[in-house]
Amino acid sequence: MTTEVEIAARMAADSTRNRSRTNRLDTHAIDAVVIGQHRNPFAVLGPHQIATGVWEIRAFIPDARNVEILGWDRDTVLATMERRQEAGFFAGVVKADQRPGYRLRVENLHGSETRYDPYSYGPILSDQDLSRIRDVGSDAPYRILGAHQATIGEVEGFLFAVWAPTASLISVVGDFNSWDGRIHVMRLRHGMGVWELFIPGLKAGTRYKFEIKGPDGHTLPLRADPMAFATEQPPATASVLHAAKDFSWNDQGWIAERSAQDQRKTPMSIYECHLGSWARVSSEGNRYLTYREMAERLIPYVRDLGFTHIELLPITEYPFDGSWGYQPVSLFAPTSRFGTPEDFAAFVDAAHEAGIGLILDWVPGHFPNDPHGLGYFDGTHLYEHADPRQGYHQDWGTYIYNYGRQEVSAFLVANARFWLERYHLDGLRVDAVASMLYLDYSRRPGEWVPNRYGGNENLEAIDFLRRMNETVYSTSPGTLTIAEESTAWPGVSHPTYTGGLGFGFKWNMGWMHDTLRFISKDPVHRRYHHHDLTFGLLYAFTENFILPLSHDEVVHGKGSMLGKMPGDRWQRFANLRAYYGFMWGHPGKKLLFMGGEIAQEREWNHDTGLDWHLLDDPYHRGVHSLIRDLNRVYRDHPALHERDTEASGFQWLISDDAENSVIAWARRGESDDSIVVVISNFTPVPRSGYRIGVPLPGFYQEIMNTDAEGYGGSNVGNLGGVAAEETESHGHPCSLSLTLPPLGTIMLARSPSQNG
Repeated sequence: MTTEVEIAARMAADSTRNRSRTNRLDTHAIDAVVIGQHRNPFAVLGPHQIATGVWEIRAFIPDARNVEILGWDRDTVLATMERRQEAGFFAGVVKADQRPGYRLRVENLHGSETRYDPYSYGPILSDQDLSRIRDVGSDAPYRILGAHQATIGEVEGFLFAVWAPTASLISVVGDFNSWDGRIHVMRLRHGMGVWELFIPGLKAGTRYKFEIKGPDGHTLPLRADPMAFATEQPPATASVLHAAKDFSWNDQGWIAERSAQDQRKTPMSIYECHLGSWARVSSEGNRYLTYREMAERLIPYVRDLGFTHIELLPITEYPFDGSWGYQPVSLFAPTSRFGTPEDFAAFVDAAHEAGIGLILDWVPGHFPNDPHGLGYFDGTHLYEHADPRQGYHQDWGTYIYNYGRQEVSAFLVANARFWLERYHLDGLRVDAVASMLYLDYSRRPGEWVPNRYGGNENLEAIDFLRRMNETVYSTSPGTLTIAEESTAWPGVSHPTYTGGLGFGFKWNMGWMHDTLRFISKDPVHRRYHHHDLTFGLLYAFTENFILPLSHDEVVHGKGSMLGKMPGDRWQRFANLRAYYGFMWGHPGKKLLFMGGEIAQEREWNHDTGLDWHLLDDPYHRGVHSLIRDLNRVYRDHPALHERDTEASGFQWLISDDAENSVIAWARRGESDDSIVVVISNFTPVPRSGYRIGVPLPGFYQEIMNTDAEGYGGSNVGNLGGVAAEETESHGHPCSLSLTLPPLGTIMLARSPSQNG
């Protein structure tokens, strides 16, 4: 930020430049100010030297009856201002050897108040500051633009800055000026198109927006601040002034430990959560829980279940509840539905104190067309492409960011940094990456524009994603980025220096679709769909994968996880338990959407809380207990997580028993003798004496059986474990003779001996 000495020098220079044309102020200039159409209000308002040692001070205060000019630090009346125009234009003369400091005492219908004049201040942000808003990877966009609490001289207020290069006029409006766009017109500062105004005396918590006149002079709908740090609660749409002081953090140890981890080798079990519908307070009108209430309830719950992370569906402020947050307007503000920015920071801190990481669902792929948002922001297509073939999502009715515009990419990358640095979040799951990568995404021929090489790759979006990932990993060590990318785009989670996109992980959408298709079949037909279980292992190590059972699988008529399962009630629950065991034993990190852990019966509804009463039922309670134990086993056995992304950590044991719908493999940890064998039987037939070859001798302890009585199963199993026999099978020198439970998954951990 510019020093006060530099500000004073600029103010003096402004005065000298304007002196000759401000000696005489014609009525046209006054009229332009009064009707809010003067494009340079600083040339008219504020102090202007009209002769040696004589200054005329001018102010436009529509509701004033009388205005007096007071000294800077005392209540001495220097002059009484003359009303020059009935609408509220005042002027008064004072004598001073240099540009005077002063205050205005305004008398109106409500009494008298003393205020500082915004037009007495010169430019505050430096040209160097302003030029940095184009620096992709810098935090300058959110540190320079927006509304920042500032002290200029000894006066506190808020400094506003907004990027709108083709606007003809911009005003700050709010409760403090009765939303009158004539009163606080901003100064156009820079060739970059940044407008600036310091308004003294404003306090945090005040509502505001920008009134923008487009290049043709037409007044646009009031815009929310793109950089607002806080907002009022939807459906209201105003930005709210926020004093962005440092929060009180207690997570230094967590941050240090996080930075030292290789997350590809650590257990990662993610609880995906929509904060607005995890639980509601039915006794108080079905209201939301607050961030602080969720710190007290959600975080201990997740910790008890053994999840390592919570992934939040988008909490960047969004106007429409039905978008679940995927159509955000204020990307720098945590939604006010659940409390203040301080409350959200306290929620993050509580998660870290409990040993839980927080991942934000982040939406840089598109934005809604709400009139207070970014669309057509300054009367032109500023943030989005002008051509709808590039700038408009037909499926979602949203705008697409123009990643080729440096200011836009800088804005988005700065936003990624903001959440990780300002709020200490542990990662970003990037929504709808496929829609960003392909110019012809969900478009027919003729509805898209090829790139400069004639291809369908969005080269600007690819460059943006790479820059974003490089920035995140260099500025926030220990954090992670995750791509929701549903195609076979190569190298999504490979480093950028090898030609990859640079993400840390990628959702394995193919695994999810294939295995859900398999498990939804009646067991009698599964033999014909066995490849749905095995196909994913052909590419399981081409990326750093997360296995997602996300919110998208339990909405829009798809039914709940339990609802996808065939058979009678017992079989449905057994199928679900077997499938979860299969998932937790499969290579890849884990993600489960809330409600899946209690076997929710109905589809997810964002307007109501989960059906917690289901835990009174032993079958539902059994699934809940199973998830807790799966997370414990996954965490406690390195073979199940250390080589999640490496082919050397996986070994097929049985892949071809389609007739019995049995599948088996061995998982290995960093130590070659660290082995867990995973076997799933996806038929309701228990199988005794089922022989399976294993790579090493020893005792194989049964550490997980999804058919255990405590989970609601039939308790068919192996009485704690089985010793390997020196009987060759499946190409291995030794083997196990097992009892496979019906519709069950078992896991057996090897030890050198039964006592080992």
